[in-house]
Amino acid sequence: MRARHIVAAAGVLGLLCVPAQAEARDISRDTLAPDDGWAAYGAGTTGGAAADDAHVYTVTDRAGLVRALDGGSDTPKIIKIAGTIDVSTDDDGDHLDCADYATDGYDLKKYLAAYDPRTWGSAKPSGPQEEARQASAARQAERIVLPVGSRTTIVGLGKGAVLKGASLQVRNADNVILRNLDLRDAYDCFPVWQPNTGGLGDWKTAYDNIWLAGATHVWVDHVTASDKGHPDEDEPTYFARNYLRHDGLLDITNGSDLVTVSWSRFTDHDKAILIGNGDAATGDRGRLRVTLHHNAFESVVQRAPRVRFGQVHLYNNRYVVDEDDADYRYSLGVSTESGMYAENNAFTTPGHVEVADLVKSWNGTALHQTGTLFNGYPVDLLAVHNAYNSGSERDLTADVGWTPTLHGEIDSAAAADRAVARGAGAGRIA
Repeated sequence: MRARHIVAAAGVLGLLCVPAQAEARDISRDTLAPDDGWAAYGAGTTGGAAADDAHVYTVTDRAGLVRALDGGSDTPKIIKIAGTIDVSTDDDGDHLDCADYATDGYDLKKYLAAYDPRTWGSAKPSGPQEEARQASAARQAERIVLPVGSRTTIVGLGKGAVLKGASLQVRNADNVILRNLDLRDAYDCFPVWQPNTGGLGDWKTAYDNIWLAGATHVWVDHVTASDKGHPDEDEPTYFARNYLRHDGLLDITNGSDLVTVSWSRFTDHDKAILIGNGDAATGDRGRLRVTLHHNAFESVVQRAPRVRFGQVHLYNNRYVVDEDDADYRYSLGVSTESGMYAENNAFTTPGHVEVADLVKSWNGTALHQTGTLFNGYPVDLLAVHNAYNSGSERDLTADVGWTPTLHGEIDSAAAADRAVARGAGAGRIA
């Protein structure tokens, strides 16, 4: 089949025949199985499978990708990523670094001097340097934020499809598939300082590797998401806080609904997956229905996931905390009105991480869990959490108010642990 190839340097569209041997199996028109998690509910998730040949693209650079995305249009489309695409580039394809985005006199040293909490206090930053930071951030966002519209499939070709520096944003769109993609380093050049009236503030960053906001029927499969290239642990400390450059790997917020995340790797990061963005976002009730299965969470500090309001089915996932992960905080975050149903998940941790560390509750009420393995031994996460709860939060009950029905075969935690180690992530679709 012939596919449309976008040639950025020439600024024109031309046709290129993609050899059959370029990919072992064409996955671009695959659709979600009818029982594969919440994204299968109702009409299911088909992405761009209905696209005509004129809207099937193979892209090799940012300019081509932007053209194919068509501003996040609803036209059915299939976009195939070939090789590595660095989205932090100019129109000629030359790499842009943070200095290239800086404008209006923004200077980090001046910013730090202006908003040092010892002299600035607890007020939000304002004035020339904050205005310059905002203008600089807007310039970066123009290049790295990529809107994904309804009825879109984005797939990587083969084992080397990389999107570097991109923030894929599915906002108020329906029916989207993202598969076989290595998403690296959604790096924020211009974090904002957020003071705290209680003392220390924190650095707030802007970009997730994938952000679903008001999105419905989304399937994320065989994706690898990480900070590869710029780990936050290598960043300096300002105002006694790590100068963070990354936000989430995958955030599912603002009333998003009917999402399946499968066979993906989330690795070497602080905040992995946030489902529901605020305790006061009561409009999320009845939404945020998400299935997470056969995913690997490796060297992740927290949010794997953290859930508010949503009905989340979490099964057959693999969690690995490395010996040098001293900053590990928790894996499962139980927050306001959440209903997390966890089955047959496996945790492997070093000695400094205990079973009681795996679950953290903020105003949560319930967690259903069965079949959990901890370093090869069966454990009851709910019982351990309640036994070791410091008293700052109420005990959790096992009644989350619902029972999953949309799922494939659920393996034992041990079998799933082995299968996920072999098969999760980009470049591993059988």
